[in-house]
Amino acid sequence: MKGLKASVTRALNVGTVVNCADNTGAKTAQIISVGGYHGVKRRQPACGVASLIKVVVKEGDLKSRHQMFNAVIVRQKAEYRRKDGMRVTFEDNACVITDEKGDPKGTEIKGAVAKEAVERFSGIGKISTIVV
Repeated sequence: MKGLKASVTRALNVGTVVNCADNTGAKTAQIISVGGYHGVKRRQPACGVASLIKVVVKEGDLKSRHQMFNAVIVRQKAEYRRKDGMRVTFEDNACVITDEKGDPKGTEIKGAVAKEAVERFSGIGKISTIVV
């Protein structure tokens, strides 16, 4: 896992329901924890693009429903700024289900993927169709 080259706004709190952008059978998932988060007392953990999170699948096929998985955020609605001054925003919040190291479990990703997520987790870049 490498450092990011952008100041990503952490816009997705614990409890947020996000779309699953891969073909693992999950449709929507709820964020239950954020990996590597060291917070302040009474502050709700938050995550942004390229964050490693734990999710529970809410909708999808019967094998994956109500199961807990690791995931990586690949899109977020909230705008964030890259070092070159460009501001990036997507039309939805989406994640990709991965293993503990960040390698995706699916074989393809639907929709665009943020460049920051590909820089940090190179396995996501191998199966994505569009990198923005």
